[in-house]
Amino acid sequence: MTKKTYDYKTIAAFAAGVFKDRGSKFLSFAFPVESEEQAREQVRKIKKEYFDARHHCFAYRIGPDGEQWRANDDGEPSSTGGKPILGQLLSRELTNVLVVVVRYFGGTLLGVSGLINAYRSAAADALDNAQTVEKTVREIITITFPYDHLNAMMKLLKEEQAEIRAQQCDMECAFEVAVPLQKKEKFLQRTGKLKVKS
Repeated sequence: MTKKTYDYKTIAAFAAGVFKDRGSKFLSFAFPVESEEQAREQVRKIKKEYFDARHHCFAYRIGPDGEQWRANDDGEPSSTGGKPILGQLLSRELTNVLVVVVRYFGGTLLGVSGLINAYRSAAADALDNAQTVEKTVREIITITFPYDHLNAMMKLLKEEQAEIRAQQCDMECAFEVAVPLQKKEKFLQRTGKLKVKS
């Protein structure tokens, strides 16, 4: 049986870095991302913005366990661009992060070991400049309950550290809440006692 992940490390916001070697310049960009589509969109934007660069290598990990991942060399020799970037995400145990490294060629070939070092160092610089944060895995649950239970429900949500994502109140209230996965069973038991439908 696989162990459930309740917390994971990611970055709080966008960060950038740079690495230079024998005339080549490597600009690095780290983004917090929630999906592969979001990661691909950021790569497209970077390629558009830095269209004159020779290579746009990247790697990302997505999901609490980093179960979705990709590393791309974008024309560099196999495993010299994306893999060293991915290695930085793995060694720091970061997920829901995309790192793109843009290379401007300086006229001198760096060789395989030189490229691996450059992409690794550029990725490391961006991640060193990022603030690492720990996040809790949450599950979205929709609950409906009578309006006169509102105060009791607000108290319960606070105690169980559940976040309200959407709400609608009339004679009956409907809440969409993000509940920490670790507290989900207890949360459902407690809402059941309040005659809540989930």
